[in-house]
Amino acid sequence: MMRNLFISLVVSCLTLAACKPKYKNPHVVIETRDGDIEIELYPDKAPKTVAAFLSYVDSGLYKNTSFYRVLTDDNQPSNAPKSNLIQGGLWRTNHTKAGSLPGIPHETTQQTGIQHLNGTVSLARTTPGSGTTEFFICVGDQPGFNYGGANNDDGQGYAAFGRVVKGMKVVKAVYNRPEDDQYFKPVVSIYNITRL
Repeated sequence: MMRNLFISLVVSCLTLAACKPKYKNPHVVIETRDGDIEIELYPDKAPKTVAAFLSYVDSGLYKNTSFYRVLTDDNQPSNAPKSNLIQGGLWRTNHTKAGSLPGIPHETTQQTGIQHLNGTVSLARTTPGSGTTEFFICVGDQPGFNYGGANNDDGQGYAAFGRVVKGMKVVKAVYNRPEDDQYFKPVVSIYNITRL
């Protein structure tokens, strides 16, 4: 009887250990034809943005989507503040769905403390609070995307919510793909985005 109780306790402990999260913060992986990009998310700093992003991930919205846009020093107007990034999401593959979702309340870098450094993942938007499924990854430091930065006329910057922890070589491979007027030709497939 004691032996059975001991075995039961060991199995329970092993089961609990297996269910324990692998990381302190949630991690997701972006699966592309060039390889995987692992991202750490910061729900303690950007709770609304992370919650929305994870709800899209969990519902499978990012399955068969793409990286479709790239900003480089060479494809932007010479008189504009420069930025370097790759942008992806549903826009090119399911524009109707992307446009039907409610905007996520804007969490500025002033509020979150997450700066737009190399590998930062941020929410694409037009006006504050209009961002949904579209996101970008910074290639190099992009201070113009922070609150008060030069890349937004409204001065609110973009809502950073995570960073690449593995796969910056993949990000750079995507960044260097052929493009025409800021759009990849062809788009770079995102097979899926899933939690780790």
